[in-house]
Amino acid sequence: MPNALIAMSGGVDSSVAAFLMQQRGFTCAGVTMKLFDAEEPDALHKKSCCSLSDVNDARDVAFRLGIPHYTLNLKDEFEHDVIKKFISTYERGGTPNPCIDCNRFIKFNTLLYRARQLEFDTLVTGHYARIVKSNGRFLLKKGLDTNKDQSYVLYMMTQAQLAATVFPLGDLTKEEVRNIAEEHGFINAGKQDSQDICFVPNGDYAGFMESRRGKQYPSGDIRDLSGKKIGVHNGIVRYTIGQRRGLGISASVPLYVQSKSMQTNTITLGPKSSLYSTSLTADNMNLIACGNLNAPLRVSVKTRYLQKEQSAIAEQTGTDSFRIDFDHPQAAITSGQAAVMYNGDLVIGGGTIR
Repeated sequence: MPNALIAMSGGVDSSVAAFLMQQRGFTCAGVTMKLFDAEEPDALHKKSCCSLSDVNDARDVAFRLGIPHYTLNLKDEFEHDVIKKFISTYERGGTPNPCIDCNRFIKFNTLLYRARQLEFDTLVTGHYARIVKSNGRFLLKKGLDTNKDQSYVLYMMTQAQLAATVFPLGDLTKEEVRNIAEEHGFINAGKQDSQDICFVPNGDYAGFMESRRGKQYPSGDIRDLSGKKIGVHNGIVRYTIGQRRGLGISASVPLYVQSKSMQTNTITLGPKSSLYSTSLTADNMNLIACGNLNAPLRVSVKTRYLQKEQSAIAEQTGTDSFRIDFDHPQAAITSGQAAVMYNGDLVIGGGTIR
């Protein structure tokens, strides 16, 4: 009988994923990853994940399903591969996506390796995406629930990882998932989805970074497009490209963060029109649908998780890099975020925006 290790966060999605794999005839076990030490009271984690109550919820569902449940300490790996990268990206002037890094380094690398060590055939998560095999190649497709599709944060998966992974929720809607949980009496059937960065549950990521680094990020000049000083910022890591709120600047037209200079510790503001560009370059490329982009390819592209896809031409520029030329100018393309390429519901691949 095939077996599966289920990554159970304590949320409804991974709980239903465990149930569905059991229904498919798999011998299942659940595992909850301990990724960091929560310094905040558990009540502050209501919109986050990985708290003690989440572990208890996962254990409760596993008990109801009659499957073993384990807690796996991956704090050191998470610190090195996610938190440190999160901080260093901000300090270089970018805006990181820690969910992508968690998937890349923790769930589908370290956890998959542990699953193999424990002789599990398959790793299962509650992501809303689909894996199919065509002509000997594993492909990643969007989840059928367009409001929940998570393919954007999975573009980095390799062929070996896709071959060993199952996403049971890819053909379901969120409503259907909650209905299954309610029908089977899962304690977390009505639990709200995690929304915050899990290790910064109060949303103050700059304060988190200052605490970790043991320093404060200094104030500096805010300038307009001509270079004229128009204000003072309270730490450059607190700002991201395209930001409008919290700037503390009065002007006749709305102003947005147009650029940041880490070398001079200055932020430049401009009108919305100054945010637009027609191209981007990306590195750390991972292709899923093919081995290489042998010629310029018509694609649709997301540069942010919740963005609507935009028509473009993609061209590979090196073994690890590509360029995107958009049909229409795009606002606030941000270093450190991911550019993910699609053809319909098929993920071509993606990379990190420079």
